[in-house]
Amino acid sequence: MGAAVLLGCAAIAFGPAAALLLLTVAAEPLRVLVLVAGAFFWLLSLLAASLLWFVAVQLSGREDAALLLLGAAAAVLLQELSRFACFKLLKKANEGLATLSEDGQSPISLQQMAYVSGLSFGIISGVFSIINILADSAGPGTVGIHGDSPYYFITSAFLTMALVLLHTFWGIIFFDACERRRAGGLGLVVGSHLLTSGLTFLNPWYEATLGPIFILTLCTGLWAFGTAGGSFRNVLKCLSCKQEPEGQVMLYSALQVPPEE
Repeated sequence: MGAAVLLGCAAIAFGPAAALLLLTVAAEPLRVLVLVAGAFFWLLSLLAASLLWFVAVQLSGREDAALLLLGAAAAVLLQELSRFACFKLLKKANEGLATLSEDGQSPISLQQMAYVSGLSFGIISGVFSIINILADSAGPGTVGIHGDSPYYFITSAFLTMALVLLHTFWGIIFFDACERRRAGGLGLVVGSHLLTSGLTFLNPWYEATLGPIFILTLCTGLWAFGTAGGSFRNVLKCLSCKQEPEGQVMLYSALQVPPEE
């Protein structure tokens, strides 16, 4: 039973991310490099947040709820700072790739980098948030035997899945806001990230946590879809599976054969 819970929760938490990784990233070496770079920057934010938490606990001598709430807010801000640093690095790399290419265009666009880096932020964040929970789900023991909620493991899996998707959407929106210099977009990304982290403090009142977070995930996904240039017409074309007829290009030579004398 423990193995079934472990596999089921892992599939819920990382199933969509694994599908996106295999279908859109794994076959492209440049995207894999961006994925690794994004995970590295998130780990830097985790290291900075850990050091900040250690110093705060040592100086205050307490670990109450107020300090934990401030620590979570600081961790969110550090993650967004790391996302900005990742944007600056990837933009420089994109300009360098464009310089080296023959046609003057980079083989990977900034939007693709935004999507892949956001996905890497989500995957590595989800791994660190649920790895201990998955280890406990393998057993031994029974969830809820002492009156606690029996939905702890599956709720954690759904929250992790939402977090992975949110980071992916936030990456797309954040990079676009940085590129277009839109402070409003940056503020909404940081604000929604803070809101998501704050809602998790309502656990184990799962009804007040899962519902708002999934609504926020849906709204953020639609926002990211529009930011990336998506439209309802494109969705209908994708669902209809109709292929447009290939255009025929006719080339005319400017050179004329001289008339025979």
